[in-house]
Amino acid sequence: MKLIIALAGVAVLAAAVAGGAVWYMGKGAANAATPASASAHAKAEPPRGDGKPPKYLTVDKVIVMLRKAPGDAVPHYMSADLVVATTAEKEKEAKEHLPLLRSIAVKSLSALPMAKAETMSIDQFAEELNKAFDETYEKERLEKPFTNVMIGKMILE
Repeated sequence: MKLIIALAGVAVLAAAVAGGAVWYMGKGAANAATPASASAHAKAEPPRGDGKPPKYLTVDKVIVMLRKAPGDAVPHYMSADLVVATTAEKEKEAKEHLPLLRSIAVKSLSALPMAKAETMSIDQFAEELNKAFDETYEKERLEKPFTNVMIGKMILE
């Protein structure tokens, strides 16, 4: 019995060491990103010129019905909670824009067919939304009071 307990302990210790090694190696690979992906990652970060942490606002429960494929009788829905990154100085203005953000998100997400939506990653959804926000703010000639929009929670049914 003691031998079985000892072997189980060794197996758990080996699994912990292996998990730590995978985490450490993955962390090193993330730091060795190519310049193109590093610049794309840096673009998603809010500016921190004043040394203060960014402010985050939420747009809760953006619910849309996705477009159906021909012959598909079952309706499909998506629910998403969005997170908007802004600065402390622009927080009030960003809060005033939340209804506009919800409207743009509904318009953008409801245009997606279910077949495409179920294959997209969270990053692709965020990229699609940020593109829609950039286009709308540029078209309306408004200054964006936030840097980017992220997905806080998403359900695809």
